[in-house]
Amino acid sequence: MTKEPTKVSYVRAYGKVREIESYRIKSLAQLVYSTQFELLISAVIIINAISLAVLTMPNLSPETIAIANNVDLAAYVIYVIELILRLVSYGRKPWKFFKEGWNVFDFVIIGLTPFFQGQTAVIRLLRLMRLIRIFRFLPEVRILSASIVKSIPPLLSMSVLIGMLLFLYGMAGYYFFGADAPQSWGDIGLSMKSLFILLTLENFPVYLEEAMLINPLAVPFFLSYVFLIVFTVLNVLIGIVLNAMDEARSEDQIQRRQVAELNELAAEVEKLSSTDSSTQAEIQSIRNRINEISSQANVGKKN
Repeated sequence: MTKEPTKVSYVRAYGKVREIESYRIKSLAQLVYSTQFELLISAVIIINAISLAVLTMPNLSPETIAIANNVDLAAYVIYVIELILRLVSYGRKPWKFFKEGWNVFDFVIIGLTPFFQGQTAVIRLLRLMRLIRIFRFLPEVRILSASIVKSIPPLLSMSVLIGMLLFLYGMAGYYFFGADAPQSWGDIGLSMKSLFILLTLENFPVYLEEAMLINPLAVPFFLSYVFLIVFTVLNVLIGIVLNAMDEARSEDQIQRRQVAELNELAAEVEKLSSTDSSTQAEIQSIRNRINEISSQANVGKKN
């Protein structure tokens, strides 16, 4: 008797490659995970936020208030429909819906709204929290979020370096100019405050001219500070962020290719239904390749 192969498909959801489990309603799961559906919900979230912002304006006409409230109500109805579709897509195991953090977040935000009828401020704050969902829907926002997370470790190291350099230059500024310019260099706190302001080169000529009247070392002090910290270190910080963004974008492209390849391999497995040993070996080879790609996707996500 021929054994029917298990039908498997893969999607990109919430920045990860994931398999649509066999117990789920495949067509519905693919719909709620599709880019078009996510962009539609993102648009509704943004329009909803704009309508709530309009309601904060003074001297609104009753017609404008009614339109904004109707838009808010319509957005809530769409949120409820979306939540139901995602819940129903779990088919025979709806409780699995609550194993995904974003699903719990949406369920809580949408589900709590009816319990706060009459408390307009609470309801609107709950609805504004849905703006956070855009981070999971918009691909570019997900890439930006991932790049920020990747940048944190090197940025922390650079922050320690910048803090140490600011302290050293602050102490030097105190000894060079503190006696004659106490308002800017009178202690280590004021010195570091002045140097922090100079990171943006704000009032740089004012600080330089004042210091030149006090100490001839002002020129090498300020020039070395500008070239070492303002130009070099801050450009390194920008480079770290850009490099992390390139890595996040590259990982996003790899995930897209992995999803396409996984679905192609899964489709090949579905076509092979013979009990012939060579065919079974081919099926096993394809399944091994699927497991290999899935493992690479999971490792890439962890990194």
